[in-house]
Amino acid sequence: MAAAVAMAAAAMAAAGTRERLHRWSKETAAQRFSPQKEDTRKRHIRLHVEGTLTARDKVGVQDFVLLDAYTSEAAFLENLRKRFRENLIYTYIGTLLVSVNPYQELGIYTASQMELYQGVNFFELPPHVYAIADNAYRTMCSELSSHFILISGESGAGKTEASKKILQYFAVTCPMTESLQIARDRMLLSIPILEAFGNAKTLRNDNSSRFGKYMDIQFDLQGIPVGGHIISYLIEKSRVVYQNHGERNFHVFYQLLAGGEVGCLSSLGLEQDPQLYKYLSQGHCARESLINDKNDWKTVSTAFSVIDFTEADLESLFGIIASILHLGNICFKEDKQGCASVPDTHEIKWISKLLGVCPAVLLEALTHRKIEAKTEEVMCPLTVELSVYARDAMAKAVYGRTFTWLVNKINSSLVNKDFTPKTVIGLLDIYGFEVFDKNGFEQFCINYCNEKLQQLLIERTLKAEQAEYESEGIEWEPVQYFNNKIICDLVEERHRGIMSILDEECIRPGPATDLSFLEKLEEKVGTHAHFQTRKLAGPKGRKRIGWLEFCLLHYAGEVTYSTKGFLEKNNDLLYRHLKEVLCRSRNSILRECFLVAELENRRRPPTVGTQFKNSLSSLLELLVSKEPSYIRCIKPNERKEPSKFDDFLISHQIKYLGLMEHLRVRRAGFAYRRKYEHFLQRYKSLCPDTWPHWHGPPGEGVERLIKYIGYQPQDYKLGKTKIFIRFPRTLFATEDAFECSKHQLVSRIQATYKGCLRRREYVRKRQAATTLEAHWRGALARREIKRRKWAVQIIRRFVKGFINRARPLCPDNEEFVVLVRKNYILNLRYHVPKSVLDKSWLRPPGILENASDLLRKMCMRNLVRKYCRGVSAERRVMMQQKVVTSDLFKGKKEGYADSLHQPFACSRLGEGHINPKVLQLLSSEKIQYGAPVIKYDRKGFKARPRQLLLTQRAAYVVELSRIKQKIEYSALRGVSTSSLSDGILVIHVSPGDKVQHKGDVILQCEHVFEVATKLAMLIKKEHAIRVVQGSLQFYISPGKEGTIVFETGVEEQVYKGKNGQLRVVSGCVSATNNSALKEELGPGSLLVSAALQSGVPEKTRRQM
Repeated sequence: MAAAVAMAAAAMAAAGTRERLHRWSKETAAQRFSPQKEDTRKRHIRLHVEGTLTARDKVGVQDFVLLDAYTSEAAFLENLRKRFRENLIYTYIGTLLVSVNPYQELGIYTASQMELYQGVNFFELPPHVYAIADNAYRTMCSELSSHFILISGESGAGKTEASKKILQYFAVTCPMTESLQIARDRMLLSIPILEAFGNAKTLRNDNSSRFGKYMDIQFDLQGIPVGGHIISYLIEKSRVVYQNHGERNFHVFYQLLAGGEVGCLSSLGLEQDPQLYKYLSQGHCARESLINDKNDWKTVSTAFSVIDFTEADLESLFGIIASILHLGNICFKEDKQGCASVPDTHEIKWISKLLGVCPAVLLEALTHRKIEAKTEEVMCPLTVELSVYARDAMAKAVYGRTFTWLVNKINSSLVNKDFTPKTVIGLLDIYGFEVFDKNGFEQFCINYCNEKLQQLLIERTLKAEQAEYESEGIEWEPVQYFNNKIICDLVEERHRGIMSILDEECIRPGPATDLSFLEKLEEKVGTHAHFQTRKLAGPKGRKRIGWLEFCLLHYAGEVTYSTKGFLEKNNDLLYRHLKEVLCRSRNSILRECFLVAELENRRRPPTVGTQFKNSLSSLLELLVSKEPSYIRCIKPNERKEPSKFDDFLISHQIKYLGLMEHLRVRRAGFAYRRKYEHFLQRYKSLCPDTWPHWHGPPGEGVERLIKYIGYQPQDYKLGKTKIFIRFPRTLFATEDAFECSKHQLVSRIQATYKGCLRRREYVRKRQAATTLEAHWRGALARREIKRRKWAVQIIRRFVKGFINRARPLCPDNEEFVVLVRKNYILNLRYHVPKSVLDKSWLRPPGILENASDLLRKMCMRNLVRKYCRGVSAERRVMMQQKVVTSDLFKGKKEGYADSLHQPFACSRLGEGHINPKVLQLLSSEKIQYGAPVIKYDRKGFKARPRQLLLTQRAAYVVELSRIKQKIEYSALRGVSTSSLSDGILVIHVSPGDKVQHKGDVILQCEHVFEVATKLAMLIKKEHAIRVVQGSLQFYISPGKEGTIVFETGVEEQVYKGKNGQLRVVSGCVSATNNSALKEELGPGSLLVSAALQSGVPEKTRRQM
C-alpha cells in the first residue's frame, strides 16, 4: 500500500496536482472520521470482526496455529491440500516450517526472493525456507548465540534440497570478503562430494541420503561466514555389498565408471560397463535414465580441485573405490577338504596393486582366519560362506572408514584458524521416522534417533512457551502431552534396554542367534507396555508379528522389526587377519584409516549400536546448547508427480513427524502473539484515535484500538510487551477489516490520479479516434463484402457436392467427400474402443463403410496385440492353471463358473504362517504351494485344522510344528471331489505304500479348485482328479472302506450320519454378480473366463 501511495503522490507532483491531492486528503480524512459517519464505520468494522473470511478459505492459513479445529487431523490435512493446490508448499506451525516437496520448479528460489526475505520480520512475509534461515541468522547476530536448523522427513521429501537452499541463502545474503570467498565455495562444493559418496538411488528417491549429516557454519561477530565443520552419522555400509531390486550402490562407483578418463580406468583395472561388477548390478538398474552420472562426475572432480585434494589423495581414493569393485568380483569355490579357494586370482592381483599389499597375504587373509591361543597362532581355513562374509566385511570396513576420512578431509579444508569467538548455525539433515514392510537394524537405529529428537523438540517447545508466558506476566497453564521418555529408556537403558541386551548377545560365549536375542528380549523386557512379540501378543496381535519379529509402540505408532541380521549388523566385525593386511597397506588413505595401534589393542571394539547411541548422545548435547529451528519435509506422493496429493501417504507422514502433537503443544494457550509496536503499526487505520499517528505508549494504543474494534475480554490478554489473541478467527476478522480499510484508501488515491491522467488523454485521442473510426468502418465494409462473396461460392460448391455424393469421385463432389472423410476420422478418434471387450463403433456414412470396416479390424487387432503383450509371466502362469482347471472341472462341478473370475494365488500361506520347525524339516524341498485345510478323521470324522503343503515330490499334512502325514506323489492313487459346490477333497493312497495303514486323506478347503489344480499339475498324472456324483468310497484301513455321501440342502454342513457314513451337505449356488466382478477384476480376467466358457481350442488356451 505504501508503495502505491508513494507512486501516486510522485506522479501527481510531476503533473502539478500536489496541492489538489493535499486538499482532497484533508477532506477525505474529515469525511472519514466525521461524527455523522463514525457510527456507520464502526458498525462496518465490527461486522468484519464477527467473522468475514475471504481468500483464506481458498488457500488456507499460512500458520497451522491459526486453525480453529487444531486438534483435527482432517482439518490439518485439508489446509495442507489447499496450499499445495495453489503451489504454496510452505506452512508454519509457530516457528516450525512444514515443507511439501512440489517435484517441480516453482521459481521461488531466485536472488530477488532472497533479497525480499533478507532482514524482514519472521511473520511479515509468506512462509519460506529463506525466512527460517534469515530468522536464525538475524537472531544469532543480535544475541550472539548459536543456532541449529533440524531438517527431517522421509526419503524423497526434500531434506537435502532444503539444506542446499539454506546454504545458498547464506552464501548470497551474508556479507563476504574476498579472502573468505574460498571458504564459502568449499562449503558449497562439499555437498556434491558427500552426495557422491553418501547418497544412492533407492525405491523412494533417486538421490537418497544414506547417512545423517550435521554441518556447522561458523560466523565471526560481524556475521561473516568464516568456516564450517561436518559430522556424519550411521552411513549405510551394507549397501556397498548388497542392494535391493530397483536400487543402486553409492553414486561414486557409477560416476567414476561413466565419467572417468579411459587411461584412468585402465590404470585401475576397470571398464565402463557397471554390469561387469557384482556390487553394482544386484539391483538390476545400474544405468538410470534420470541420473546423469557423467555430468555429476565432472561436478565432483571440480569440487575435488577446490577442496584441496592432492593428486596423491585422489590416486589413493580412486584406488580404494576400484579395489572395492574388484573385491566384489572375487569368486570362491570349495576344494576337496570343504575349504574356500580362489581359482582365479586376477582380481586379487589388482586389489594388491591398488591397495599396496602382498597378493599372497591378501589371498590367505580372505580364505583363512588367524586364531591366537596364548602364545601360539593357528591359521584356520574358512568355508566359502565365511570367506564371502570376510570379503564383504572388508569392503564395508574400507568404504566406511574411507567415508569418515573424506569427511575429515573436507573439515580440514573448512577449518578456520582464527581463534577469536565465533557463533554457529548448524544444519542437521537427518533421516526421518521409517516404517517399511520389513524393518531391520537400520530402521531400529533411525527410529530410536527420531524418538530422541522428538523428545528434544517437545521439551524445547514447551520450555520456550513457558518462558514467554512468564516474561509477559501471563499465567502458564500446564500442557498435557505424551512423554516418550519411557520408549527411549526401553531402547537405551543400561543393562536393561534393548541396545544393552543386543550387546550382551553379541559378546556372550556360545552360539548366539537372532532367535536367542529375541528370547532374551522376551525375558528381560517382555513386561514393558510398549514391547510385544508373537509369543507375548494376544490372539489378534499374533497375526501381524512374525516368529522372528518384535513390535515397539513408538510415539508415532507401532513398528514391527525383524531381528534377522541384528547380531551381524551390530557386530560388524572385521577378522583380525584382514585388519593386519589393511594396516600394512601402502595406500596413504588406508594407512590413516587403519592404524597399527589397533592391532595392539586386544579389547573388543564397540558395537555399531553402542557407537550410534554415543554419537547420538553427543549430538543431543550439541543441540541442547543451541537455539533450535525446525523444518519438517513431507513427500506428497510416491511417484514424484507434481500436483498430486496422496492423502493416505501424507497423513502417515504427519503422524510420524509428530506434527499434530507439536501443534497441540503450540496451541495450548494463545494462537497468536505480537509485539505492541508491530500490531499497532499494522492495524492503526481501523481506529480514528490511532490513525494516522499514535503519540502515546504502544500498549495504550493497542488497548484503545481493540476496544474500538470490539474485542471481547475472553478473546485476548495484554502482556508486558505483547498482545496475546486466543482464537484464530478473532485475528482473521481483524485482518479482513484491515484489508477492506486498506483497499478503500488506496482506491480513492488511485481513482483521483487515474481520472486526471485519463481526462488529458481523452481530449487528445477523441479527434484521432473519429478519423480512425471513419476509415476503419470503410475497411470493415469492404472486407465483409469480400467475405460474403467467398462464402456464397463455398456453400454452392458443397451443396452441389451433397447432391452428387453418391456418384464416383469427381470435381463436383470431391471437396464434399474430403470433408465428410475428415469429419468422420476426427469424430472417430473420440469413439475408438478402449478395450477388446468394447464392441461399440461410430456409425460411418455410406461412402466410408468399407474404410470403416478396415479401420475397425485394425483397431481390434491393435487392442488384442497390446493386451497380449501386456500379459506378465506371472499372469500367464495363472491363465495356464485356469486352463487346467477348465479341463478338470468345466461342466462337472458346481461353482466352477463363479471361480473363473477369482485369480489363483502362488500360495495361501506365507512363511510367517508356517512353523519354523516345519520349514526346517522341509529345508531340502521347496514348498510350491500351501493352503489352510480342515482334515476329517477317517473313523470318527472329527474336524481338525491343518495345513496342506505341496512340494515337487510329495504332499504334507501339517499340524502346527509336526508333519502329520507325508504322501509321495508316486504312491498317490488319485484325488476325488464331488460334483456339488462343497470343498471336500479326498486324496487316495495306493495300498502298497508304506504309509498305507493311515488310509486315504479327507480334506476340506476353501479354494478347492485352486488346490486340486496345483496338486494335479505337481503329480503330473492324467485323469488323477476324479469328480464323483452322489457318493464315493475311501480306505479307512487295510480291508476296511468308508463312504462319503454328497447332497444338497438349505444350509452347508458336514456331519457323521447315523449309519456311520460322512454326509456332506452343500448349499444352493447363487448367480454371481458379473458386473461387479468386471469392475473389480478388469477386462483381463474376463477375457480368460470368456475364453474358457466359449470353448477356445485346447492348444490355443495352453499358449495364453
